[in-house]
Amino acid sequence: MNSKKQIIMIAAAGEDNSLGKDNDLLWHLPDDFKRFKRLTYGHKMIMGRKTFESFPKPLPNRIHIIVTRDPDYKVDHDDCLVVHSLKEALDLIKNEKAYIIGGGEIYKQGEQYADAIELTRVHSTFEADTFFPSIDNQIWKVIAEEYHPKDEKHKYDFTYLTYGRKN
Repeated sequence: MNSKKQIIMIAAAGEDNSLGKDNDLLWHLPDDFKRFKRLTYGHKMIMGRKTFESFPKPLPNRIHIIVTRDPDYKVDHDDCLVVHSLKEALDLIKNEKAYIIGGGEIYKQGEQYADAIELTRVHSTFEADTFFPSIDNQIWKVIAEEYHPKDEKHKYDFTYLTYGRKN
């Protein structure tokens, strides 16, 4: 077991860094959903309230740490913790791996704390109201990439990009 705290931002974003519109995804990529599940399964996930509310129900075998400014916000589910700042969320991560899963504002705040970024780059542009922050190539470098062409289940081609911090 890795005994060091590791914070990973995970997202799927269009070429223009589009993430979503009206609190919904802009595409349906089943293989990306499978990858998200495989990477986050068994780990803590930090998210904003709107991201959490976009799920039909909490995702199985993951602790959901929900960041909201609403002091009265409550979630009645064992796998959900409500906090009121990103710092408070990060304080709940001990010597373990955790994922920042959105939305746009949480990604902006979380980038400075992230050790890695798992980005699915969807090769198209979209009309969106939420965006992933631009990745600064002075700070981040691609350490792995895997291209996935569009097919009968995937309307867009996309690339899995793993970024690590430059030293």
